[in-house]
Amino acid sequence: MRKQGLFGLLVLIFPSLLPAQSTPYQLKPIMEKDLQSPTLVEFQLQEFLMKQVPKLPPISTPEEWTREGEQIRKRVLENVVYHGWPSDWVNSPPRFEDLGVVPSGKGYTLRKLRYEVVPGFYTTALLYAPENLQGRAPAVLNVMGHHGDRGKAEEFQQKICINEALRGMIALNLEWLDMGESYTPENTHWFGGHLDLVGANMEGLFYLAMRRGLDYLWQDPHVDQKRIAVTGLSGGGWQTIILSSLDERVNVSIPVAGYTSLEGRMALAPRAEAGDLEQNATDLVMTSQDYPTLTAIRAPRPTLLINNAEDDCCFRAALVKPYIYEAVRPYYRLYGQEDNLRFFENTTISAHNYEVDDQRQAYKFLDQHFGLSASGEPIDVGADVKSYVDLAGGIPKDSLTILGLARKFASEITRPAIPTDPAARAEWADAQRLKLQSVVRYQPATVDQVWAVANTQHNGVESVSYRLLLSNGLSATGIWLKDIPAREGAPLTIVLNDKGKKNAHEEVWDRMPEIADRMDRGEQVFVADLLFTGDAAPEGGQFLFPEMLATAGNRPLGMEAAQLIAVGNWAKAKWNASSMRMESNGIRTQFDALIAAALSPHEFSTLSVNGGMKSLQYLLDKPVEYDGHADLFCLDLYKDFDLDRLVAIAAPTPIHEHDFVEDAVKAE
Repeated sequence: MRKQGLFGLLVLIFPSLLPAQSTPYQLKPIMEKDLQSPTLVEFQLQEFLMKQVPKLPPISTPEEWTREGEQIRKRVLENVVYHGWPSDWVNSPPRFEDLGVVPSGKGYTLRKLRYEVVPGFYTTALLYAPENLQGRAPAVLNVMGHHGDRGKAEEFQQKICINEALRGMIALNLEWLDMGESYTPENTHWFGGHLDLVGANMEGLFYLAMRRGLDYLWQDPHVDQKRIAVTGLSGGGWQTIILSSLDERVNVSIPVAGYTSLEGRMALAPRAEAGDLEQNATDLVMTSQDYPTLTAIRAPRPTLLINNAEDDCCFRAALVKPYIYEAVRPYYRLYGQEDNLRFFENTTISAHNYEVDDQRQAYKFLDQHFGLSASGEPIDVGADVKSYVDLAGGIPKDSLTILGLARKFASEITRPAIPTDPAARAEWADAQRLKLQSVVRYQPATVDQVWAVANTQHNGVESVSYRLLLSNGLSATGIWLKDIPAREGAPLTIVLNDKGKKNAHEEVWDRMPEIADRMDRGEQVFVADLLFTGDAAPEGGQFLFPEMLATAGNRPLGMEAAQLIAVGNWAKAKWNASSMRMESNGIRTQFDALIAAALSPHEFSTLSVNGGMKSLQYLLDKPVEYDGHADLFCLDLYKDFDLDRLVAIAAPTPIHEHDFVEDAVKAE
């Protein structure tokens, strides 16, 4: 009977190797010991991102800044917003259906509309207009935010739109995706990550959804095209700044509690300030130079920033004002139009709101810049508020959803066949490796600092626990183990687990081929926690930090693969291992290991994948949620690669796969 040692540890991590009574629970404390705090990881990520915070471009002349703004808009639209979206969809005219009149109060009319965002994807809207409208009138596009299943029927939204109409403005209120009539599980905004995965930047769908409303107003013969405004709360505030910065047809912009800079978001992460995925869309900040720049390119067009002093959600006034308003004022001053940029801090309501005080400021601003004579005081229209049923227009039952659209894109993916001729295959692999580096934004790293923080040496087992600081300022952790009698320079296995080393012992895998035999041979093991796993994960940051990294131009998946290669090279040299293999457990570490093997195919003797996917299609079919798996939703990854290609690129490294998650789902 073999002594308990390395194999005992692997039984601890993978209990199916031995009957339960043989599990050496005395090794459990080795795995469960914290090697670094989530707070430290969060600080390292903040420091990393701080170095990537874009600076506002230098102030020049008004003419030069105007030209610079045009270039920024073009770059963001072409390289981010419309990345992967069919040009005929992008350039198509708005397709709105008039669903009829809704009985309204005195002084205005109300109509239901339905429109197509992209082919097969529908949402609804409401059009409020002054009664007996003659000639052209100013218009306001109302793009509201996260208001759950009531959506555009929310009382404050109705009151705002009615007030706008009674003041002489045409008001179009769009139903945001996953709100009101669009409220369905498959429209959850986090499924935008699935659009990224299949090659269509999710920002495009959200942008087209609101741009269609602007297109509609632009073509309305009653709209004065020189007097168009956009306003909204929360996610609507975010929509407001995105649309009114990137589309010069918007004259007046009034975002309410909807955004801040990357620096402001990151400073408060992992709390709500980071925002939803569309607010940190892949490459948006890197390409646009961040939200202060997006605000600055509106100069000198009128912009009123409204934030609440004690907002119970996000974007508190004092925490936004320095990053946006104060930073952007010099750009308005450049045009001699500093008064066109205003900031209002609501100190009355300690909540996330667009209520009376905020409305009063918005009406005054609209009246001023649209040349209207109405009072800024809100008109009491409470008696005109309609029910959800009264305002529902109806979305076709077969309308696409965000997830459904991602699945549609996935079904249309085609890739050239992998060459069978050895010479052609080698050339193909080299080209694909370069492409993979680009897709995952691979940046090599090295282990620059090592701390040994714990050790054991009893019951025939020797272990040393490490914290590893890498050259990019981020960290990983790991535990080296071996049977005490094992020879120096023995082969080394890097073990990864999606749940991290601390929780790995809870995972039961049906098969772990060759591991028991390898441990019997006295080989070495290094159980590693890479970025966003186990000891290398920030608290609550399993999706907020990854999305902020991606919007700044990084790819968490590529960063993790770089860590794995760096840690592997360090460990192999440290213990003079004669060879090095990898063992992954779970769908996240599967791709860390596969990409590491594909990018560095001669470093690893073997890769054994346990509990992995057969295809990235699984992420769409199950579907796998973005939260907890954010690194996998890498822009263009599935469009350009799947497992078969990664395995081929990793040659000559053999890949052994066991216990696929698809099979486990079928068994259930």
